[in-house]
Amino acid sequence: MKNTILNTMIAVLLTTSGCGEAEKADLAITNAKVFTADEKAPYAEAIAIKGGIIIAVGSNRNIEKYIENGETRVIDAAGRSVIPGFNDAHAHFGPVDPDYIELRYVTDPSVITEKVREQVARSEKDILIYGGHWEHEMFTTREWPSKELIDAVSPVNPVVLRRTDGHSALVNSYVLKASGITRDTPDPFGGEIMKDPVTGEPTGILKESAMMLIRTGGKKAERSAEEEKEREWRGYIMALQQAAQYGITSIQIPGSADFEMYDTIMGKGMLTCRIDIGAELTSDQKRLEQYNVLRNKYPSSGNWIRFGYLKDFMDGTLGSATAMMFEPFDDDPGNTGLPQMSYEELEERVVTADRMGFQIGIHAIGPKANNWILNAYQKAREVNGVRDSRHRSEHAQILIEDDIPRFAALGVIASMQPTHCITDKRFAEKRIGTDRSRWSYAWKSLADSGAQIAFGTDYSVEPLNPMEGLYAAVTRKDRKGEDGDGWFPMEKITMEKAIEYYTIGASFAQFMEERKGLLKPGYLADITVLSEDIFATPEDRIMSVKADYTIVDGKLVFERN
Repeated sequence: MKNTILNTMIAVLLTTSGCGEAEKADLAITNAKVFTADEKAPYAEAIAIKGGIIIAVGSNRNIEKYIENGETRVIDAAGRSVIPGFNDAHAHFGPVDPDYIELRYVTDPSVITEKVREQVARSEKDILIYGGHWEHEMFTTREWPSKELIDAVSPVNPVVLRRTDGHSALVNSYVLKASGITRDTPDPFGGEIMKDPVTGEPTGILKESAMMLIRTGGKKAERSAEEEKEREWRGYIMALQQAAQYGITSIQIPGSADFEMYDTIMGKGMLTCRIDIGAELTSDQKRLEQYNVLRNKYPSSGNWIRFGYLKDFMDGTLGSATAMMFEPFDDDPGNTGLPQMSYEELEERVVTADRMGFQIGIHAIGPKANNWILNAYQKAREVNGVRDSRHRSEHAQILIEDDIPRFAALGVIASMQPTHCITDKRFAEKRIGTDRSRWSYAWKSLADSGAQIAFGTDYSVEPLNPMEGLYAAVTRKDRKGEDGDGWFPMEKITMEKAIEYYTIGASFAQFMEERKGLLKPGYLADITVLSEDIFATPEDRIMSVKADYTIVDGKLVFERN
């Protein structure tokens, strides 16, 4: 791994010296609309790169002296936008499963039946059928699906289909029986077994911690150890290729992931994305000591595989009606959501991990969940002292107005995923009303209050493509487009700000803002060249903009033909 500090010092000397011949670049991008995300010099025409570091940013004429025929590869951007590489601050990134049943954007529930039928036909008896990303609010009926949708086509296979938010699942009768779930099974703490209001029988929908009851009773497909390893390897490489195709150069994975696999991929020279991997938040001292070993092995000073933040869940989601609310849901008056732990347990975990210097990120959708985690972060400052902890609210979706300035006051990152706004707005007001919706997905209000914001996708809950997030942030409109100014348009932001939150904002959230996230001399050369000038793109075309080139560490990892 390169000595980043030495490279940075050399790069700065090269770009500031007034004498001597300029060092020749490995790669240069010219004739571009460069958005640097650096407020001191936000726009330029060209960039020069050497040894994985940006050595110059400026006009075409200025960059000419770094170009040498036969030595420097030159990309003529021809007026296209060049931006810092996308840094996804929250993506459940991992290997692609070729057998996964993809149900995103399905509107006709019968399609689910047919897709399950097809996968069952390809599978042996008792083999698990797995898939997800269905959204019942997109169904023509707008009703929760039930086991009857899939039972007839899967009599001898367990089926588990997770809702798009990952906080609910549809299972068939095979799974209910194998799990011992009947009409008499009580709801576990923090979960719900949906039951038919007439018969009292389980419908097949399990919410939150009720999914922990799932026992498939099935068997794994028979593959040799070598076949299984090869399958997993191909899944990881496919995922990395997908990220590169979207212009993503860094990913922060909430919770745990396979450090060793990414080590292996990097050892083979095939790691095309910088990866942060965290762990589960706990107050158990032994586990925290184990995390400390990982933190030392994958330190924050590294640039490739790093130990990230400790993740926990405070509540569920708006779509599953499990987000923590101060007042009941408008369309479910007896329901205020499902806390995943008591406040006392939350505070103990936060204070203990904070004492050991860990960064913490907690999933918080509802206003009560966000209020609780802000209270816990405040308590940690009171007990352990104030430090640059950069604790995070993962999602920060629905807030009360009084909590918005607390993010900046407590130094808490609002780690947000803009596509949740345009996904959830279809049913948000039905579920929580207009007044509570006003302070939902309020990135503009948070920014105006001084909060630090990091954007991500929440893949695979939402698509990995950051263009959908940019579209959501600047329009707050349905993906199909709609008339008007968008949903609560006072919370819209400019394209420049949206890109900043996906780049330097996300880098700040991982303590890397001094070396990554800007197109600036001395910074890591992680760059995305888009297919057009995104600042001039009409809003209805934003999602069609693509990455033409993706550059990581100064190397082309994706080039669109």
